[in-house]
Amino acid sequence: MADSYTLSKEISMNYMTPFSRRLEFTTGKFDKTDLVQTRRLSDLKGLFADQEAEAAMMAGNPVLYEVFLAFDAPPEHGQLGYSTTVIYPGKVGDEYFMTKGHYHSKGECAELYTCLQGEGYLLMQTREGEVKAIHMTPGVAAYVPPYWGHRTMNVGGENFVFYACYPAEAGYDYGTIAEKGFASIIVERNGRAEVVANPTYK
Repeated sequence: MADSYTLSKEISMNYMTPFSRRLEFTTGKFDKTDLVQTRRLSDLKGLFADQEAEAAMMAGNPVLYEVFLAFDAPPEHGQLGYSTTVIYPGKVGDEYFMTKGHYHSKGECAELYTCLQGEGYLLMQTREGEVKAIHMTPGVAAYVPPYWGHRTMNVGGENFVFYACYPAEAGYDYGTIAEKGFASIIVERNGRAEVVANPTYK
């Protein structure tokens, strides 16, 4: 006579060990890790609208921003990466220091940015050139929807620090921004940040 129940076969799982990091809001640094990406002006060559001002500053090649990674997230479905970015104050011509900007290789992936310190802007655009700008101050949590390219800039006089959380499988498409640029840029006009059309947008 057959058994009246079926034995379930146990599935062996390789569980990832839970962990935590302590984040220093003012510096953007995590403890227990030294993963950092440093970006200098030379890494953004050709991305600023004022090419003469960019060339004049290239000899000094200042650090524009640094990205601090909480851990080396495996680029797998279901995994999350999280990091902070610190953009230092300064301008190239009248355009504020900014990140390179990117789309996600997997365009359906969204991202969350939260400002921890300073003042900046999150500039987003579609591949068709529609632009949205969000003013970032401490406590502002901004949502980057799927398929929007995005970059950030520091428009204040102190370090602009923000936290990002994103699907680890999202990937980065820097090439489109490097080739076409952003349709809008943020510059200083009469002591204030202003969104204007990018004269070098292709």
